[in-house]
Amino acid sequence: MSYTAPIKDMLFVMKELAGLEDIAKLPGFEDANLDTAQAVLDESAKLCGEVLAPLNVDGDRNPSSWKDGVVTATPGFRDAFRQFAEGGWQGVQHPLDYEGQGLPKLIATPCVEMLNASNLSFALCPLLTDGAIEALLTAGSETQKQTFVPKLISGEWTGTMNLTEPQAGSDLALVRTRAEPQGDGSFKLFGTKIFITWGEHDMAKNIVHLVLARTLNAPEGVKGISLFLVPKFLVNEDGSLGERNDVHCVSIEHKLGIKASPTAVLQFGDHGGALGQLIGEENRGLEYMFIMMNAARFAVGMQGVAISDRAYQKALGYAKERVQSRPVDGSAKQSVAIIQHPDVRRMLSTMRSLTEASRALAYVAASHCDVAHCHPDGATRAKHQAIYEYLVPIVKGWSTELSIDVTSLGVQVHGGMGFIEETGAAQYYRDARILPIYEGTTAIQANDLIGRKTLRDGGKVAKELLAGIGETVEALGVEQGAAFASMKTQLAQGQRALGAVVDFVVANAKSDPNAVFAGSVPYLKLAGIVLGGWQMARAQLAAATKHAEDPAFHDAKIATARFYAEHVLPQAAALEVAIVSAKGGEGMLALSEDQF
Repeated sequence: MSYTAPIKDMLFVMKELAGLEDIAKLPGFEDANLDTAQAVLDESAKLCGEVLAPLNVDGDRNPSSWKDGVVTATPGFRDAFRQFAEGGWQGVQHPLDYEGQGLPKLIATPCVEMLNASNLSFALCPLLTDGAIEALLTAGSETQKQTFVPKLISGEWTGTMNLTEPQAGSDLALVRTRAEPQGDGSFKLFGTKIFITWGEHDMAKNIVHLVLARTLNAPEGVKGISLFLVPKFLVNEDGSLGERNDVHCVSIEHKLGIKASPTAVLQFGDHGGALGQLIGEENRGLEYMFIMMNAARFAVGMQGVAISDRAYQKALGYAKERVQSRPVDGSAKQSVAIIQHPDVRRMLSTMRSLTEASRALAYVAASHCDVAHCHPDGATRAKHQAIYEYLVPIVKGWSTELSIDVTSLGVQVHGGMGFIEETGAAQYYRDARILPIYEGTTAIQANDLIGRKTLRDGGKVAKELLAGIGETVEALGVEQGAAFASMKTQLAQGQRALGAVVDFVVANAKSDPNAVFAGSVPYLKLAGIVLGGWQMARAQLAAATKHAEDPAFHDAKIATARFYAEHVLPQAAALEVAIVSAKGGEGMLALSEDQF
């Protein structure tokens, strides 16, 4: 089964929950209306469904290969990347000034979802390039921007980010790659970087590496890290490509999933030094790299949504075709399609509702990002930027964690056939497993949610969101039927649970940090479940208002929201207990190291 983009669902979320009409009123986005969104999504769906999705299995079975420093992409990928680049897809959300499309993040986000759902390994190359573009637009010199950004947007060149080293994973204070000044403004870099996604390949003419390194006499720790631009091929003053730079791929990793995406070990400076340019100011590299990381973290959250939807589509197709066993209620004397069995319905509904909730939360976050960048009022921009920043670790962490559950359920729906590689369900499970790890593990996202996003403002943004949930709870009327009554009850309980945890975090972080941070990942999951439930409730209300326009579609929205309310939102109370009542730190730290 190939991939069919859920355009109708996407447009519903964009219009009814993420406020596309309001985004189209922002300066610069006047043409980004529903008609534009529909046209862009339709074209994206064609590329992803017809060109990229058919290569997904091939990429898993015939992954990128390395030989003598040269990495060759899976057959078909190079031509697919050419079509992707020529279609202008790399530049959807990037500025017109640099030959991008200049569209809102809200329109780009479903395109990103489609890209990842159709072919996760392929999508990783544009994902890293997006991050490089964002970093250069923010911190690069005007010459760097004019030289590199249009080529990255056109797809002629691709980008990477180089953080990790053998001894320095998430702890970037341990970075050892060094940058030596050459007296003419350039630097020579020496060191090893690992886990570099699409760090070497044959799909583009040049690869622009953004590299963290230390200059001579730099301060110790993260305060002494600078960011450098190191191209695979040096770039002449007229923009043409010069000689090969001293950065080489010495191997690629053999992985559990995303096998078509080459994960490179890059060696800088084995033959005299890799020439690079400083981006921005010395010793501010981590600050600039976080621009890339923030963009990448949101994009990885979208990967979680995407792979969940792909797994759901696969499982649904199988459940409708696979005939096995008679129904438990005796409604048929012969075996029926397994979708008629209650537990299969439970699994499919779980997959569907989690995917819809995480999609809605991510699209709403994208909308906040657009307002934060383009609204004419400074206070409004700041408010929406704070909300977006609060949501990013949740979009990344929660959406990727649930993708493991959803893709695992996809295997389970297939039964024993799901464990057989030829059916395809297993690939989604394997591919998804990296998502809660790269671009910052779930614990790193959760620590960020506590430290920078909750404690720094005393829970102000979190409480603003809780107030919004309260308004939705009030709007839900029990007289509207059982589906709305269930949501009203469970969302109110979720709101209370999340509020109690936010208060606990703010009150105890200084006096008992172990207790607070022991509950960091449960807090992140709780926030995802409740904020996702909020979007499902808003979808329920919108579906009721628009019901007459498309009864079957809107009935499905209302029913899916009810399932989420009754089967997902109740988890919020249990997570609250684990964080607050049980003071998770005490039980977690009760065993000594020797007792493990």
